[in-house]
Amino acid sequence: MTDPDSVHFPSFKAGLPSMAGKTVVITGTTSGTGKVAAETVAELGAKVLVLNRASERSTAGFAELSAAFPDADLHDVECDLQLFSSVQTAADRVAELCPEGVHVLCNNAGVMALADSATSDGFDIQMQTNHLSHFLLTRELMPLLERAAEATGEARVVNHSSTARLSPSKTLQAKFLEKNGGNLGGDGSKLQSMMFMGPRWLRYNQTKLANAAFTAALHHRLQERGSKVKSFVAHPGLARTHLQLTTAKEGGMGGRFTKVFMRLGQTAEDGAMGILSGMCLPNAESGQFYGPGSGVMATKGKAEPFALESFYDNPETRDLLWSKSEEAIGKSFDL
Repeated sequence: MTDPDSVHFPSFKAGLPSMAGKTVVITGTTSGTGKVAAETVAELGAKVLVLNRASERSTAGFAELSAAFPDADLHDVECDLQLFSSVQTAADRVAELCPEGVHVLCNNAGVMALADSATSDGFDIQMQTNHLSHFLLTRELMPLLERAAEATGEARVVNHSSTARLSPSKTLQAKFLEKNGGNLGGDGSKLQSMMFMGPRWLRYNQTKLANAAFTAALHHRLQERGSKVKSFVAHPGLARTHLQLTTAKEGGMGGRFTKVFMRLGQTAEDGAMGILSGMCLPNAESGQFYGPGSGVMATKGKAEPFALESFYDNPETRDLLWSKSEEAIGKSFDL
């Protein structure tokens, strides 16, 4: 059922094409934009694989999705983005379930402004969750994406960035992509001139820059080899989701401030229009960024396409992102 507070989503959804015959893989679907995306493409007829860390929330979420769309072809795949071995196992499972290939991979899952801690693989918990594990997942599923693209004319990778890519830094730094988890500035957080600052938010900013730079790097590499796989990125504006609640619980934002701040945002449905545009719109062109505007104040509104931005879409940043990500996962990602 559509959220009554959604301003743009009902008309947007009504204009989406059928997804029948397409296989869609989405990470992070227990709440927020990922949940909206999974529900929408299931309703549109897609075969849907949802990738989540095993938990009571993921079990309940998949049961809810199955109950809402009993005739849909749905699959629940365990995937802990804070553990590379789990991502590898999940990718192997997707390959077993999808001999036809994958038409859409939506790298949606993310965490925000968490403490300065390392995963068991040694990387910053935000960077591994938000980017590095998605880089690995995309690498492992690329043969399936190519298979679907050859059979049906195209396939898509959709990454989820944020307005946080714009601040507090527009420069992607290598150290955040290296095994420096727990040694990247500590747990400070502050609000300055309506902007979130401090090391928690710098680490988050770097992950969102990485999402956009990965999109740019993947787009250029795919285009150079004449691939039919497309690369997109989106941002949700300021969407009212479980993400902010988790951040407040973990100490990244004050609880009272969070409640007040989120009144300025839009619904998860309106926030999901960006990733759904990249996933579904037939006229979407590789290398597009979808969101309610490109500036730091683009908090709500219709998702519209704009060009990738030069502060990450440049040879130096694209090469840094690719080489450091390969180094992190311990595998080359050759297209």
